[in-house]
Amino acid sequence: MASIDDAERTDAPRSRSRLRGGLVTVGTVTALLAAMGLTVLGLGAADNAVANYDASSWLWSGVRSELARVNGVTARVDTRTEIPGARRHPMQVAQTDRLLILRDLQTGQISSLDLATLQLTATTPTTPGLGVSVALHEDAAFVVDAVQGIVRQLDPRSLSPVGEPVRYPPGITGGAFDGEGRLWIAVPSEGTVSAVTAAKLPSAPASAAPVGGGLSPERVETYDVADPSHELQVSTLDDGVAVLDRTAGKLVRVQRGEVRPTPLTLPGRAAVPARTSGPRVPVTVPAERRVLVVGDVGAERTFTVPGSGDRLSPAVAWADRFYCADEATGTIYSFDVGGQLVDTIKGKATGPLEMEVRENHLFINSPDSATARVVDDKHQVREVDKYANDVLGGDPPPAPPPPPPPKKPRVSKPSAPRSVTAAAGNAQARVSWRPAAANGAEIIKYVVQGAGQRLEVGANQRAVEVKGLTNGETYRFAVHAVNAKGDGPPRSSNPVTPTAAVPDPPASITAQERPDGTVVVKWPAANAQGNKIAKYAVTATSAGTNAPAGESTKTELVVPAGELEYGTQYAFTVVAVNDKGAGSAASPVSNTVVPFAAPGRPLDLQAGTVADQPGAVTVQWSPAEANGRPVTKYQVDVGGKTTEVTETRTTVTGLGNGQNVTVKVNAVNEAGPGPEATATARTVAAPRVTVTGSSATATGATVTFTVDAGGGRATCSLSTSGEPAKAGACSSITMTGLTPGTAYTFTVTATNAAGKTTATRAQATQALYGIATCNNGPDGDQRTYCNAEVDGRNGNEIFSVTRQDNDKQVGWAKPGRRLQAYCKKAGEDVDSWIYNDQKRSTWWVQVNFEGKNYIPWAWLNLEGGDNINVLPTC
Repeated sequence: MASIDDAERTDAPRSRSRLRGGLVTVGTVTALLAAMGLTVLGLGAADNAVANYDASSWLWSGVRSELARVNGVTARVDTRTEIPGARRHPMQVAQTDRLLILRDLQTGQISSLDLATLQLTATTPTTPGLGVSVALHEDAAFVVDAVQGIVRQLDPRSLSPVGEPVRYPPGITGGAFDGEGRLWIAVPSEGTVSAVTAAKLPSAPASAAPVGGGLSPERVETYDVADPSHELQVSTLDDGVAVLDRTAGKLVRVQRGEVRPTPLTLPGRAAVPARTSGPRVPVTVPAERRVLVVGDVGAERTFTVPGSGDRLSPAVAWADRFYCADEATGTIYSFDVGGQLVDTIKGKATGPLEMEVRENHLFINSPDSATARVVDDKHQVREVDKYANDVLGGDPPPAPPPPPPPKKPRVSKPSAPRSVTAAAGNAQARVSWRPAAANGAEIIKYVVQGAGQRLEVGANQRAVEVKGLTNGETYRFAVHAVNAKGDGPPRSSNPVTPTAAVPDPPASITAQERPDGTVVVKWPAANAQGNKIAKYAVTATSAGTNAPAGESTKTELVVPAGELEYGTQYAFTVVAVNDKGAGSAASPVSNTVVPFAAPGRPLDLQAGTVADQPGAVTVQWSPAEANGRPVTKYQVDVGGKTTEVTETRTTVTGLGNGQNVTVKVNAVNEAGPGPEATATARTVAAPRVTVTGSSATATGATVTFTVDAGGGRATCSLSTSGEPAKAGACSSITMTGLTPGTAYTFTVTATNAAGKTTATRAQATQALYGIATCNNGPDGDQRTYCNAEVDGRNGNEIFSVTRQDNDKQVGWAKPGRRLQAYCKKAGEDVDSWIYNDQKRSTWWVQVNFEGKNYIPWAWLNLEGGDNINVLPTC
């Protein structure tokens, strides 16, 4: 595994490497380097130097795999850049006005970026996962390996080591700067906290102090703040540090050489922010949704955070207020110094919420959503659209609704610890145990009693050295767990007899993580010093944690899959125990490993029909748990058709229409494919039409029907012979301009992406009648004009053509006769004069009179209002 000594200068020849993103991310640097000045939104290199002094902060967007630089004064994004290969990676960032140090937790890559030029200056690898962190203050950069206990200063310009590292016992915690530029480290195994100051950097990065010579960082202050093996958390102050002793329930403030403990009444495991601004330190108890405020002179007040659940981030102090984030709802609650709720900031997404006080502003970032917020020192809250002026493509899929809150478990005292064992040493004994069941309330601490001693041990330690024993005497130790409900039952260890005749520890330890989730730890046989080695006890160390990993009678131990947290760094020590029950000192610490296994099952799998595409199914899901290694791809199987994608959505085509398919999706990482999530879907099918009825007027017909769109979007039309098709709603279509009294066969056609279907309906239009109208006049010839026997022209004459041609006359309709009308046709102008109310027109009507012949509309009054326009044109 590469170490932090393997720094890589960018001005040296090197092979191409694929970098990944950071919180801001490691791959950021590649993207920024490619941008060569990053002039998005008009900022060039010269302007960047100014912008970074203007209350700005870089914020990470995991869903988009991009960085946004947010100006705190304007609450706007002025620069954005996409980070290839870093989608949904958890990221760490340390930044000043001029520098940005990035670490990708999934790849371990650390990169340094000069914000004045937006140039990549160097990269260096570290072990992936939780356990290594970066810290930056002015021109001092540190990498803290909490598992190995190594604190190394780096030149931020080149990431080359500066002098010798500061070494601690394995399993340290902390690693943040206070306002005076001191890096604070807590050592739970010793119960101490110490400050490290940086060495002065050389004038040029190439002349960084070599290892073994020149200036080095120094451990300048060390203070006892707790008993050994207590669980500690660190919050650096403007000047000094506050250490939360979770085991003893106290907050210890170290400032200007003075150590001031404040006892606290903690109803559960508490947490503090990594950095506290101002004199008051908020201590958050997530399970009880309570915050205790500790000032310079001790505990000041307690307040309760609204809501339910235990997903509270540690409260952050800012400008005489306290901001507490509920990650389950995306809500941030603001309290004044009196503990009164003064503001509720509603979020748009759930998930992690990062809060950092920087440049006289509080930046609140949701890495999994498009929004962030900026709070100034007057507590004005402004929302930031991190995707503003979008040039990177479509928005990510909407976040799924949060799951319902889990039912609150029954809470009781913890169970007895499991597998309590003791191994004797020289005037001492080592006691270790497996965890007790918490029974609904987090374990706060363990209590070890025996040999007239009572030792309190941190909940994440589970091993302690009991010293001051007498060789030759036999001892037995009892261990019990404590939670918010009280003390659980004890469990006793095996009897041990301390002796000076102890074996030597194993000389060297190696560890190797394996793709099946196990970790194998190996060592050479220990020197039993005249006795026989009966077993070896293995302890796992992570950041701030020491706990038994198991025992073995061989020179190796396989830690089962799931015993260690995937994605977290671990190192191991081994104690040899002889057949007399005497144990050696702990071995040297092993190399660091990061356990991993195949990814978890993809979550929230949804598969559906693609309405506008034949033979296609759309599939989307939430990311699978990576389990210690990045998910490199997803395998999607839809009805036996397989594809591989890197995103969390895809559309699969080439399937049959109307096909029911099974959808399977699994994630793949270095360990291989994980379990499948399954769903079912159906491709769009050709629509089905069912005619439900029809009706008609004299010149129009309406057909009603239902359409099964087959999962698609159907369009519908109505047609009949000799008429143009009429489009309409897929429920009812009316066709007008038809011939009255005519039988029609109508065809309904429904069409979607998979094809079309038809159904027919017979429907006749109603007959339309007119009255042959000619009323004789009052005088002379007028009185007989409408009679059939009158010579010459008279009313109601019917012709085979649309003109008054004697040769084409087929008859005469007696006034008052009812004639069936079919259609209209333009012809000779006819004026009825006084005989039909001055009616005059060039329209002729085809009527049923000795076949289909024509009568001037001037002599035919249509029933229903005499509207010639209702008739279609012949």
